[in-house]
Amino acid sequence: MKNICSVHTHSRLCDGTDSLSEMAWAAYEAGAVSFGASGHSHTPIPEDEGCVLPADMTVYREEVLRLRGEFAGRMDVLLGIELDSCADVTAEGFDYWIGSVHYLLGPEGDRHAVDWDLKTLERCLRENFSGDFQSMARQYYDEVRQVAEQKPTILGHFDLIAKYNEGGRFFDEADFRYQAAALEALHGADPAETLLEINTGAMFRGCRSVPYPSLFLLKAWRDMGGKIILTADAHSTEAVVYGYDRAAELARAAGFRRSTLLTLAGREERTLDI
Repeated sequence: MKNICSVHTHSRLCDGTDSLSEMAWAAYEAGAVSFGASGHSHTPIPEDEGCVLPADMTVYREEVLRLRGEFAGRMDVLLGIELDSCADVTAEGFDYWIGSVHYLLGPEGDRHAVDWDLKTLERCLRENFSGDFQSMARQYYDEVRQVAEQKPTILGHFDLIAKYNEGGRFFDEADFRYQAAALEALHGADPAETLLEINTGAMFRGCRSVPYPSLFLLKAWRDMGGKIILTADAHSTEAVVYGYDRAAELARAAGFRRSTLLTLAGREERTLDI
């Protein structure tokens, strides 16, 4: 087996394109030690219906546990959930949870996704922040800090707000104001409890040429004594371990030599030999 797991995944039960079974088989065939289903949590946002798990997650749980039995002795199958900052469900009863921020709250109480598409992000920036990206980033990272303080198993796509910033379209990532906001949020996480993911999802979708998070954040996390996990944020079978070689390269550049795998027996440290 390879030194990899695939535990940030989405199926047709939320906004993925393939079934949970198809996703699990793809991970197994890629040599993953473990596969984790991490469907998007239900939220009170009407537009999310059909793109997130239902509030009653019985079917989801039963299918994951069925797959656990099917792959017993071959690959661990874990029951996880990606819990959004505005979720109206909890992570109780799950093997692990990914804490993520996808939305910013507007002045009228409405939510605006920062990663849906470029036009949605531009409209949010224009209508809610008068074009001031630094102000937008401060609100985003304040929400990330609040999620981090809840000690998720994995802190998801930490700098998702930079998804469409390739080439500095909106801001300079070296700007001290931006970095200060991001680092304050990072220091809200407990490195003894939470893993920081190196996430290749936006690379697969052609939005970024490098994984999340940025190198300065990974270096800071290493200095905090934190550990990392490689994930693909996969929404299709083709993406279950996409770009792990690039993720490992970024990890090594930040000074990491090992990554963490989630298994049914707990966390395992493995070398970054992908």
